[in-house]
Amino acid sequence: MALRMWASSTANALRLSSATRPHFSPLSRCFSSVLDGLKYANSHEWVKHEGGVATVGITDHAQDHLGEVVFVDLPETGGSVTKASSFGAVESVKATSDINSPISGEIVEVNSKLTDTPGLINTSPYEDGWMIKVKPSNPSELDSLMGSKEYTKFCEEEDAAH
Repeated sequence: MALRMWASSTANALRLSSATRPHFSPLSRCFSSVLDGLKYANSHEWVKHEGGVATVGITDHAQDHLGEVVFVDLPETGGSVTKASSFGAVESVKATSDINSPISGEIVEVNSKLTDTPGLINTSPYEDGWMIKVKPSNPSELDSLMGSKEYTKFCEEEDAAH
């Protein structure tokens, strides 16, 4: 009985504390980091092209909107990806979202660390949280992606609209 009363009072306290907590507008999301030297898709994936390989992941902005990532579904090495088509999914405590490829090509490496530690996407989206490495079949597709300034503006406008 005492445990039930404690649980009930704790639940009430949590409701009260969440009701009195200040509300932050979506514009606070503009504090997400955007790195120079990367290319960005309007579906919130980033690409780092070095030599003949392009590393792909989701942006800090995307992971911030998703919340805590709990599962990642990625393709096998050796498969192919097509620009603007889904190659996997990210499941968070809030939602499941498809991951779209910003470029076309052959998958040459998959970040296997994400299987056991999907939270790397939250803690290090541009470093340890990368998803796939691709050998681009059409490197000119990179030209259609946004630079850091364009992507920052895109995110600000998108957040203001919501």
